[in-house]
Amino acid sequence: MTASDAPLPFPVLLGDIGGTNARFSVLEDPDSAAQAFPNARTADFATIDDAIGATLRTSPKARPRSAVLAVAGPVNGDAIPLTNCPWVVRPRQMLDVLGLDDIVIVNDFEAQALAVSALGPEHLVAIGGGRPEAESSRVVLGPGTGLGVAGLVRARGIWVPVPGEGGHVDLGPRSTREAEIFAHVETIEGRISAEQILCGSGLVNLYRATAAASGLASRFNDPAEVSAAGLTGEDAIAAETLALFAVLLGRLAGDMALVFMGRGGVFLTGGIPQKILPALQTGAFRAAFDDKAPHGALMRTMPVYAVTHPLAALVGLAAFARQPSGYAVRMQGRRWRK
Repeated sequence: MTASDAPLPFPVLLGDIGGTNARFSVLEDPDSAAQAFPNARTADFATIDDAIGATLRTSPKARPRSAVLAVAGPVNGDAIPLTNCPWVVRPRQMLDVLGLDDIVIVNDFEAQALAVSALGPEHLVAIGGGRPEAESSRVVLGPGTGLGVAGLVRARGIWVPVPGEGGHVDLGPRSTREAEIFAHVETIEGRISAEQILCGSGLVNLYRATAAASGLASRFNDPAEVSAAGLTGEDAIAAETLALFAVLLGRLAGDMALVFMGRGGVFLTGGIPQKILPALQTGAFRAAFDDKAPHGALMRTMPVYAVTHPLAALVGLAAFARQPSGYAVRMQGRRWRK
């Protein structure tokens, strides 16, 4: 065993750092349940070090020796800027400021991928398909602030998380009505990516385009308003938007399932699937997922789940911290030790 893959010393601080909220817990030892803390709003703290310090002070007994942090942004070098908030993570500085001996930093969707190896059935809502194959590949899609995509591949008895930028693949129409709507979606250098539609701001983009294609003015500017009005049916354009959102998400989920051969399951995480679950259960999402001729029969065997655990990423980080030998998480350039 080398220093790069040595176990983390306990207690371990776990952190899921997003653009709006930072979520923390502490794992005292491999056999204990993680102690969770209230969410810290990133806007309330100048630095991540301040947020961690304030969080740990709420429980004086929580004295971590190491940390595993998942961040929304690429992990390159000793200064790691976050994508959707002004914090810059400086691991070498954190070792001294927070009194830690060891820090590992991974991508936020690696943590989501790790989570689907550890979540129990009580935190999953099935959306069709057959039974999962325990040793087969899994796929995670996360429509939220953005659109994250990752895979989890089983090889030589361990899980290998595969992060990527699958949220930026092309997305396009397949019907006359969809073409009418897509004509009103603003392109970026001539293309429409999945993330321009399948995320919070993307839901608003799709709503505005649907209204424009209908010759109507849009009423809503917030994704929560669009989803709420769509679920109740009080606004016809919002209802059409939400139905199309579910179809497009189903198509992309099916594409990613084919890429990874996701017989172990496709998992929808992030903030949006939980909020629009009824729209995903109408049958339209599943029909779009399965509609991959000539592989329809294969698609119908693949299970899809909506993840309902509010702290799924922390579950994934805890699983890794408890048994790092069970996961092939790349440590080079992403681990800092005293």
